[in-house]
Amino acid sequence: MTTTTSIVIVDDEPGLRAMIQDYLTMQGFIVDEAESGASLDKLLSTKRPDLILLDVNMPGEDGLSIVRRLRGSSERMGVIMLTANSDETSKVTGLANGADDYLVKPFELRELLARVRSVLRRAPRVAGTARKARPTLPIGRHRLDIEGKRLIDPDGLEVEISTMEYELLETFARHPRQVLGRDRLCELAHGRPLGEGDRSVDIRIARLRKKLEIDPASPTILCTVRGEGYMFEPVSA
Repeated sequence: MTTTTSIVIVDDEPGLRAMIQDYLTMQGFIVDEAESGASLDKLLSTKRPDLILLDVNMPGEDGLSIVRRLRGSSERMGVIMLTANSDETSKVTGLANGADDYLVKPFELRELLARVRSVLRRAPRVAGTARKARPTLPIGRHRLDIEGKRLIDPDGLEVEISTMEYELLETFARHPRQVLGRDRLCELAHGRPLGEGDRSVDIRIARLRKKLEIDPASPTILCTVRGEGYMFEPVSA
């Protein structure tokens, strides 16, 4: 069944782009290709995709630089990094720069499809919609808009967060003052177990602390419970 969901593949390998495009098109997605950051920028000037599949290692501007630019703009779209680097540092770096997920090459197309659908399910659909008042949950001095999937600061302005950061916050908001281990957090927030040696949850919490806490080094909202995990304190003094 066809949809209006738009995906852009950004990779300097024409064969890989064509293979992914053919496969995702057969799954009903609208798929465009870009061979570089400049090519992506040209495409983004005329349309807004729901998801970008972004290669890390490309000539010219690399994927990490591109995702930083995307997260620094007002556009909100899912980003899955495609990388030939299987080391944990590369994965953590991609997530730290705002990617929603990562996939190591070579990968099975069925796994790619599962990751695409997972990110799209979580991705907020707020472009072009009116921002009416909605019920929110307290996150320290901030508010979490569950319906709009947005984090709002004390001045009423939206704070830019990735889809997976939002998922963590929503999980904490639904489990206040409960100690949650890293594995349990990953299952509740992202619907999958935490891989061995995967520190992505810690990286996302560190990023969220910078956005939420008065002093990220001494958190009072997203608190560490030594040896057990994390606990969310809804109201910060």
